Amino acid sequence: MDPNFNDEALEPDGWMWVRGVDYVAGWRIAVDAATELKGAMDEAGIDTTEVMSTASTTTDGSGVLQLSLPVEAVLALANAARGEAIRSRTNNATGARSH
Repeated sequence: MDPNFNDEALEPDGWMWVRGVDYVAGWRIAVDAATELKGAMDEAGIDTTEVMSTASTTTDGSGVLQLSLPVEAVLALANAARGEAIRSRTNNATGARSH
């Protein structure tokens, strides 16, 4: 996932600027989130070569990440998330019974 530095990822002319809002910090958080997501997907064995992301911010400076994922990556990510949710519920239920 490329934070898309060469495109319109950080488009200052497309915003309404509010004095005192740190838009760059929000954008940086969105870029970092893209890196985290790519790392997690890589660890789960999901191909991220065609995954694209665009970091941006809202008018209040909050980071936003827009994703474009191939269907195969979406399905693999959904399966990985479901598997982790099941493991978490199982571990919580087992831990609750052992006390």
